[in-house]
Amino acid sequence: MGQRRKFTAEYKREAVAMLDTPGVTVSQIASDLGIGANILGRWQRELRQAPKQAFVGNGRFRDEEVSQLRRELARVTKERDFLREAAAFFARASK
Repeated sequence: MGQRRKFTAEYKREAVAMLDTPGVTVSQIASDLGIGANILGRWQRELRQAPKQAFVGNGRFRDEEVSQLRRELARVTKERDFLREAAAFFARASK
């Protein structure tokens, strides 16, 4: 068995929102997303029963991940720029 997949609350809400499209079934949407129809049906029930409390759990919000990646990109960019300047300095010094 593989690892259990975790989905964010935002992903679950978007998946359930896709069910509002006329002419589609739960199984069609589920197969498009690569999840089981029973899981999508459960998400729909949870959202319908308690919209404010639905999908609380361990999933990471996309915004949190994006902000983390931006911080990492800024750090790596600073390191790259520093190394580029250092290489240019030492190239000039060796002449």
